[in-house]
Amino acid sequence: MEPSNRTAFSEFILKGFSGYPALEHLLFPLCSVMYLVTLLGNTAIVVVSILDARLHTPMYFFLGNLSILDICYTSTFVPLMLVHLLSSRKTISFSGCAIQMCLSLSTGSTECLLLAVMAYDRYLAICQPLRYPVLMSHRLCLMLAGTSWVLCLFKSVTETVIAMRLPFCGRHVIRHFTCEILAVLKLACGDTSVSDAFLLVGAILLLPVPLTLICLSYMLILATILRVPSATGRRKAFSTCSAHLAVVLLFYSTIIFMYMKPKSKEARISDQVFTVLYAVVTPMLNPIIYSLRNKEVKEAARKAWGSRWVCR
Repeated sequence: MEPSNRTAFSEFILKGFSGYPALEHLLFPLCSVMYLVTLLGNTAIVVVSILDARLHTPMYFFLGNLSILDICYTSTFVPLMLVHLLSSRKTISFSGCAIQMCLSLSTGSTECLLLAVMAYDRYLAICQPLRYPVLMSHRLCLMLAGTSWVLCLFKSVTETVIAMRLPFCGRHVIRHFTCEILAVLKLACGDTSVSDAFLLVGAILLLPVPLTLICLSYMLILATILRVPSATGRRKAFSTCSAHLAVVLLFYSTIIFMYMKPKSKEARISDQVFTVLYAVVTPMLNPIIYSLRNKEVKEAARKAWGSRWVCR
């Protein structure tokens, strides 16, 4: 994965927010708390969904996958970002940069597909309740989740190899707090058309297409909810769906802004802010919106916690 002309340097400098010291001091406690909430919330969901047999359903299988994804996604760069926020030396090795880029691309891309799969699962559960157990079989769940992970890993490895084999001509200051592929490509002094083409095709397949499927699924869900006779039931369903959609739209809108806007050689602070929104804020909100507001998860968590104290 190392380019033949990489003799001038063996590491990149992540400039990040170093031009804004006050912002660094503000971001460190905020991102630390959000990362801690992300780890605790998502880990709790994975543990509870494994321990409680009542949660061994397609919905919680996909939620468990989403939680694992969020933990992996934020862990690819947040710990190093927190160190750099307090340090004057903000470096990452060439190979470390490539690994970080590949893992963040892979987990972020997988989340785009998994959110669409989850919306389809909810559509079948609400709009086709009688056929749901047959349509969403255990085998299909494994196939949908496994395909999302494998395809996105293959895509990300390919994009990373192409990007990191470009000549950088000694330019090694990345104007970002992570080895984000767009920020790295700005340093390349060779032809980036192949990388740009791969990113554009990937962005189209992973952003507008899944988002359209998600919106269509929720439109059909809302149409079904409107036929519910109970006003309380309709209100509860609307509250849940609107919360889901709010998180999904925040995630997709910020990524679409990053990856589908006109390319510019100038690095902007807004790019880093949007990265914080979709890569730090959204993984923190997912367990709160999708699971911790859910009555079944709360009961399962109380049961698991009570059993723990009884065993002691």
